[in-house]
Amino acid sequence: MLYSDLEKLQLECAKKVVLKDSFKKLELIGGIDLTFENLKETPTKAWACLVVIELKTLKPVYYKVVDGVVDFPYVPTFLAFREMPLMLELYKNAEVKPDVYFIDGQGIAHPRGCGIASHFGVETGEATVGVAKTKLVGYAKEPSWNKGSYHYITYRGKVVGAVVRTKDYAEPIYVSAGNNISLNTAIDLVLRTSIYRIPEPTRLAHNYLQRVRKKP
Repeated sequence: MLYSDLEKLQLECAKKVVLKDSFKKLELIGGIDLTFENLKETPTKAWACLVVIELKTLKPVYYKVVDGVVDFPYVPTFLAFREMPLMLELYKNAEVKPDVYFIDGQGIAHPRGCGIASHFGVETGEATVGVAKTKLVGYAKEPSWNKGSYHYITYRGKVVGAVVRTKDYAEPIYVSAGNNISLNTAIDLVLRTSIYRIPEPTRLAHNYLQRVRKKP
């Protein structure tokens, strides 16, 4: 399939995104992360992990890992086509479904309005938040050095996300609504679940995957 065809799929996906709070309750927050045997090779073995935490205590209540072969190359702005198949397998096999999913990547803060968090949310119908370590598009002022400070990211005249300080004097992260959630709720949830720079659901998923990878 040509990249132009994939761009069309992303544009169609963007039309289906819902930017309002559509979840029924807010008790469990999940984080999904992936790791690769060799990031620069295609195909390569990969692992995907879901960690679900209790919002009230920030303690993990469920872990799930699946593995498989990823055969789509790493191409900026097309991350979903590389990682989504394994993420969907993880989603289908998980015995616990959180109320909101944090995804390591972008939501609507994407050139075509459908980053991996939005793509996953539209595909599954779940509420999703993009939690990224780097900014992909748009402009935002740097927030102050205090936890909880943030500035909105604007792109092509629209607010598409926020640069958020999740820990005093730490580098900020980039939060965008994925699907079935508003940006302000997404920011609030990220701050409520952040002890360190990275929110607990995705931080714990990342850490768990590093242990899984090292197993013989």
